[in-house]
Amino acid sequence: MNTKKIQLGLLTFGLFVLAFNFFELVTKARTDSPVVFVECIAGIVLIYLPQLCRKFLRIEIPDMIIIFYWFFLLISVFLGTCLHLIAYISWWDKLLHSISPMVLTALGYGIAAIALNKAQSKDVSPWLFLLFGFAFAGVSGVFWEFWEFLCDTIGDMNLQRYQAGGVDLVGRAALMDTMGDLLTNTIGAIIMGVFAFSQCKGDASYFDNYRITVVPKNK
Repeated sequence: MNTKKIQLGLLTFGLFVLAFNFFELVTKARTDSPVVFVECIAGIVLIYLPQLCRKFLRIEIPDMIIIFYWFFLLISVFLGTCLHLIAYISWWDKLLHSISPMVLTALGYGIAAIALNKAQSKDVSPWLFLLFGFAFAGVSGVFWEFWEFLCDTIGDMNLQRYQAGGVDLVGRAALMDTMGDLLTNTIGAIIMGVFAFSQCKGDASYFDNYRITVVPKNK
């Protein structure tokens, strides 16, 4: 798969979305236009995160994870935030909470592989990768809820949907969004795990496709 063409296509779409957000900014079509415009610029920069990791952190991320990451960037930043689908489609947020743990699970496989150091993946149980990937996605989802809680506490951003019409929800109603996000995160991680399990067929060498490597300093 030609990752350069995929990256160019995503960049082209990102620039188109940026032009749309600039139009909204100058016409003052939305009150949040300045924030969305900045987020779009940040999204375009994040397209090059894999190259930045290689250049400054000396970390080589495999194409399988990169493509999955770009897909999430597309649906979360450019479609969800910048084209406002998250505001118009009620289930878009839950879609993101189901896709993100899949990316994180794949990243967990890569971290597990690099943690093995020089050991061969085929010499360990595939369950090591499956369980670590699931746990990594789960913990990341918990920390994301911590982040939303912090933003709500400091900035009153209502990311955890504890308010409706400016009125604080009470009891289980105040917990539904957070628990729904955690449940969706868990389901996404399980789906990715089931997919990986079906692909590896008991052979842990499959997870070399996700292996993150350290680039030698002379390269």
